[in-house]
Amino acid sequence: MARRGGFPGGMPGNMNNIMKQAQKMQKQMAEAQQALEEKEHTAKAGGGAVEVTVNGKHEIVSVKLAEEVVDPDDIEMLQDLIIAATNEAMRMVDEDSQQTMSKFTGGLGLGF
Repeated sequence: MARRGGFPGGMPGNMNNIMKQAQKMQKQMAEAQQALEEKEHTAKAGGGAVEVTVNGKHEIVSVKLAEEVVDPDDIEMLQDLIIAATNEAMRMVDEDSQQTMSKFTGGLGLGF
């Protein structure tokens, strides 16, 4: 008579190991995500005249302006420098996040 189930005696143990590995990976991913959110990235523009720091949650933490960049007759330049520094800092956050999470996804392109 043919047996049912296909994997006599072996599957429950293997499944438990797989579940433990998945839980361990999930915990490591959560820890990595928390660390990424707390990490800060700083970018500069205008030769360092504008410095913007953002955290891993894409929140601006600080903006530093050199005194000489504050010209009331050229507000547009200051605005452009702030935008440039902010965009670069945000790009740094995204790149760091992608590199860190790809360690867990193995390049599966899951889009974290």
